[in-house]
Amino acid sequence: VRVEEVGGGLVEPGGSLSLSCEGSGVDIDLYNVAWFRQRPGKAREAVGCIAVSGKPNTFYEEGVEGRFTIARDYNKDTVTLQMNALTPEDTGIYYCATDTDTVGAPYCAIVPNGYDYWGQGAQVTVSS
Repeated sequence: VRVEEVGGGLVEPGGSLSLSCEGSGVDIDLYNVAWFRQRPGKAREAVGCIAVSGKPNTFYEEGVEGRFTIARDYNKDTVTLQMNALTPEDTGIYYCATDTDTVGAPYCAIVPNGYDYWGQGAQVTVSS
């Protein structure tokens, strides 16, 4: 069982990037998924999360709200993190994680200890 981040890379300030979270051996459509990041010299921090049900079913940290969007693609069994209006401060390694204790949950939380499967991380670099 694992999850994996796909995407990321280098983008200029003001640009956009997307990351996808894919599950292998686990159907992430059934569980809450969260995104975290670790910026250079800083501790890991939450970006946001998406629950299975509920309306709205997403939550974002203040620093990314309005610029980042988390959404499910049920056709592809993925969770996408769309990042717009990127700044150099968004540079870091981005991780997705899923919590398999949250079948059908109407809300999500971004407490790292609650998530049991984590990806290896994907690098996002915002630079001119």
